[in-house]
Amino acid sequence: MRISRLAITAVALVATTWSAFAADISGAGATFPYPVYAKWADAYKKETGIGLNYQSIGSGGGIKQIKAKTVTFGASDAPLPGKELDDAGLAQFPMVMGGIVPVVNIDGVKPGDLVLDGPTLASIFLGGIKKWDDPAIAKLNPGLKLPSQAIAIVHRSDGSGTTFNFTHYLSDVSADWKSKVGTNTAVQWPAGIGAKGNEGVANNVAQTKGSIGYVEYAYAKQNKLTYTKMINKAGKTVAPTAETFQAAAANADWNSQPGYGVILANQPGEQSWPMTAATWILLYKKPEKADDTTAALKFFDWSYAKGADMAKDLDYVPMPAKVVTDIEKMWSTEIKDGSGKPLFAK
Repeated sequence: MRISRLAITAVALVATTWSAFAADISGAGATFPYPVYAKWADAYKKETGIGLNYQSIGSGGGIKQIKAKTVTFGASDAPLPGKELDDAGLAQFPMVMGGIVPVVNIDGVKPGDLVLDGPTLASIFLGGIKKWDDPAIAKLNPGLKLPSQAIAIVHRSDGSGTTFNFTHYLSDVSADWKSKVGTNTAVQWPAGIGAKGNEGVANNVAQTKGSIGYVEYAYAKQNKLTYTKMINKAGKTVAPTAETFQAAAANADWNSQPGYGVILANQPGEQSWPMTAATWILLYKKPEKADDTTAALKFFDWSYAKGADMAKDLDYVPMPAKVVTDIEKMWSTEIKDGSGKPLFAK
């Protein structure tokens, strides 16, 4: 099975963290950043002895768990708006960036062979384009032999920040998608079958001939799935790479939204990947268990400082140094114990 490597990693992380010390850090949420969080957790435990128990259950689940106070931090690829953060007493900050990619399983088609644009991708997921040799797809791929094969759509079944960013992009490029489906972490899909997590979508696409799905790029890369190229907002054909993700993030004004909640979909620029996204951490500003939150902040600080190369190895994009400085300043002024003492100081 193609996804076995990632599955083994997931099992290994859970097994090691559940049996570890009481000081281990608990978190839950987005599957989008799971590969890099697992890599950071392994390195951090070797260096400090402190493990990470992270449940890769989807952004919706992470938001529910942090609000229920069953974990120290939640993780979401869909940023919470300012009012919701304020009402819940939560701090929010981006941890890393990456790219969402369409993945397909078509005989004879290799990674990067197939080119799609936004309107065509939206029409496929709306169920309007039903076969791979449809004229709209053939026009974008004049040199590619496409089969007269039914398209099997695979989408997320759980509340997902990956879905939020994917549908945000489709709404931006397709009026039909915007009016019929819209943008959310969970939507009423017009067609296809659902799968849980990036892992589930990747697994289903790997096993289903003629299928298409959408996953975070690390899942496509690790499991050797066939990703497509995309035509971006500037009309240029681009491949999913760290460089094209970085190009999309280059002009982001992180302080323009509460909790740094900037959406990176469909950014301008000739080199920009159109489905670039950030992923956020959610923590209580006045946590009930201050020591646990302090431990989490130390892990995030370590990840910012020492995890950049590990992130790049998986084609994630680390947060810019000036943004990290601003985030850590926010930690020191807004996240405090019951007596008002900051939980993080550097």
